[in-house]
Amino acid sequence: MIRFDNVTKAYPDGTVAVDRLSLEAPTGKITVLVGPSGCGKTTSMRMVNRLIEPTSGTITLGGQPVSGTDATELRRKIGYVIQHAGLFPHKNVADNVMALPRLLGLGRREARTRALELLERVGLGPQFADRYPWQLSGGQQQRVGVARALAADPPYLLMDEPFSAVDPVVRAQLQEEFLRLQREIGKTIVLVTHDIDEALKLGDQVAVLREGGRLAQAAAPAELLARPADAFVAGFVGRDRGYRALGFAGTGDGVIPAAEPAVVLGATRAEAEAAALDGWILVTAPGGEPIGWAALDRLDGDRVTEQDLNLSATTARTDGTLRELLDAALSSPSGRGVLVDAEGHLAGTVSPTAVARAIEEAASVTAPAGAIAGSAVESAAGVTAGSVEPAAGSAAEAPAGSHL
Repeated sequence: MIRFDNVTKAYPDGTVAVDRLSLEAPTGKITVLVGPSGCGKTTSMRMVNRLIEPTSGTITLGGQPVSGTDATELRRKIGYVIQHAGLFPHKNVADNVMALPRLLGLGRREARTRALELLERVGLGPQFADRYPWQLSGGQQQRVGVARALAADPPYLLMDEPFSAVDPVVRAQLQEEFLRLQREIGKTIVLVTHDIDEALKLGDQVAVLREGGRLAQAAAPAELLARPADAFVAGFVGRDRGYRALGFAGTGDGVIPAAEPAVVLGATRAEAEAAALDGWILVTAPGGEPIGWAALDRLDGDRVTEQDLNLSATTARTDGTLRELLDAALSSPSGRGVLVDAEGHLAGTVSPTAVARAIEEAASVTAPAGAIAGSAVESAAGVTAGSVEPAAGSAAEAPAGSHL
């Protein structure tokens, strides 16, 4: 556990960067510090490894005050990931990852073996080991930075906006990989971000700081959305709280997918006509994975080809969240959201009306979160009342997920 006990950081000119912060980052969990510029989130994190010394108060790691630990020894048991990775430009990837284990006395062969294992764990094969940072993409550099931070197997990990310097697609991929990695390693992590969506996605606990370095609220993401502590927190979390809250509500047993006829890519026009429902045909890969919708009146040729596919829709897993389910229904050109099983195979489809019913059922079981979910119910109901063609903004605001 990382614990802040009444910690303040004030500078000689009178600026107070952090004001009496008391917070616990639970063992094996991700605590995200989020807030506007100047709220002291990065300062708070850097006081953990003593890159910045607090003016008053106590920070403890595992019950031991960091102030009583030699700074060098302290930092060797805390992994540190920064923006733009911060790799040594004159060292290759393997040597970057090996740097701390070598400093700690590990032999070169053992250190390289450890480095290759970690690179594999963060999604980089052995072919990357002898490349230099300038030969990597931004996302690949960030993966190397995470591997380097884990090289000495530290119990604690500090991450300062680690995914902010990459494009949105790569960022979503890195976030998913990071969550997968955390499920495997279970480190105690403090992560700083300015992005509330990233905080809600990654954090087991989200700590919202206000200007002046004061803690406004610390809570689990679902709790933060359901019960913001004050107007500042509510405003910072944003107007889409109801929709975001659906990301923490499972579909449960409230949604039973309807059977959906489908054809395999390359099917004949006659097969497509036989499978069409309301003018739309669901098209799958040979293995049964949905890949897109085709409009019967727009088929160009005797067979269904990739050029016939509408790729606007997303898919939702049967064991996923109501947010994913709603997005699948709203983004589908046919008005039928596609559900897949854990292997990605077609499980059926669901209408916006069925999703709205599932949201209402979830709301009735989980108040007060249900009050928040109510806005999403109205959104879904509004779609079913009119055209099934989704609004242009619906898919754009949806969570990153599987696309048809």
